[in-house]
Amino acid sequence: MRMLAIGAAVTGALALSALAVPAAQAATPDLVFADVTVNNGKAITVGTSKEVEVPVTYTLTRPSDLTIDYKNNAAGVMIYRGGLATSDNVIEGSSSPTCTTTATTDTTVTESCSDTFSIDPEYDLFEAADATTWTVGGFYGQINADDDDSDDHISLEYGYAAWGNKGSVQLKRAAKVTVNASPEPVKKGRTITVTGKLSRANWETGSYSAYTSQKATLQFRAKGSDTYSTVKTVTSSTTGALKTTVTASKDGYYRYVFAGTSTTASAKATGDYIDVQ
Repeated sequence: MRMLAIGAAVTGALALSALAVPAAQAATPDLVFADVTVNNGKAITVGTSKEVEVPVTYTLTRPSDLTIDYKNNAAGVMIYRGGLATSDNVIEGSSSPTCTTTATTDTTVTESCSDTFSIDPEYDLFEAADATTWTVGGFYGQINADDDDSDDHISLEYGYAAWGNKGSVQLKRAAKVTVNASPEPVKKGRTITVTGKLSRANWETGSYSAYTSQKATLQFRAKGSDTYSTVKTVTSSTTGALKTTVTASKDGYYRYVFAGTSTTASAKATGDYIDVQ
């Protein structure tokens, strides 16, 4: 799983693993994470190589005597799959959040915060099971390090706490669909064969793999029109191939459209022009 970085943008030396960190060695501050929104409430779509920037906003209420400097301690929002204590995967913000104080009392400070997840599929996602609904949580980490060995002594003390079930977000595999209409040009009334392929991100191999037994819609847009209309529905083969035939009637563009599933995002092919003579 991904390591939970404490102020990673400030110093690379402060890192905690959600699986390896033992019980906190210092008192856990009373933090309240609320109104958490990940990716503006929309599903996150990730391919095989490009990092995806995911905006996060939330409200944090902390003790007024606690300063979070993102050098010696940090607080933020994470998403995790599985249980809070025995998570299968965890992703958290890669930089220090931007927070603005919105309210104070004698004992607390409430801040409105924004952050960004940078999800790298080669680093953060490992298997098809990652394409699911993730739980949103909050975390706090602190570290006290004495790395001056002039007295032949060094020490490292750290603490970690997490709060779960602050919301949810769906993470999906990106999909691709292609199209090719032929022959071209073609005489009016003759048969056009429209082929294509449906594939989706495979995080285990770092490539796109065939998405089999899925429905894709063949659509047509006449030359001079801005609107596509549905022609028929085609099912992808065991290799992800799409294939059907239509009768040539007028110049225009054919494309395949995949509506998406619970684990895979939607996709549209760029229309392929056919010249009907």
